[in-house]
Amino acid sequence: TPSPRAVDRGWMHIRLSGGDRLWPGELLEEVKLTYIVNESCIKCKYMDCVEVCPVDCFYEGEHMLVIHPDECIDCGVCEPECPVDAIKPDTEPGLEKWLEINTQYALVWPNITVKREPPPDAKDWEGKPDKGNYFSPNPGTGD
Repeated sequence: TPSPRAVDRGWMHIRLSGGDRLWPGELLEEVKLTYIVNESCIKCKYMDCVEVCPVDCFYEGEHMLVIHPDECIDCGVCEPECPVDAIKPDTEPGLEKWLEINTQYALVWPNITVKREPPPDAKDWEGKPDKGNYFSPNPGTGD
């Protein structure tokens, strides 16, 4: 806890989830953020995100892409590129299942670094709810 004198000088702090505070000088190592791909990608598989990723951390499955959380540098450039809003920071509530899927399948699916055409019926799948039932553990083709 900072001294009252430090607070009087206007030192800033960061409020973490759960209400904890991180004061200047404290290490950020425990605070990890990554982006994940959620079920909105299933059967759409647009690859605009792949094209902008500076560290090539996308991996391709049969019906969707995933992000390798240990390779992601949390830059966020991929998030606005996704036309179906399938890329989210893992800090958003309710994405634990998709963080696990991204983590697991990034280890076994092939890396993809080049944008290709989406599936021919991708537009038909945009915005459909509950696409998790169409998840496939099968790998895509990768590069």
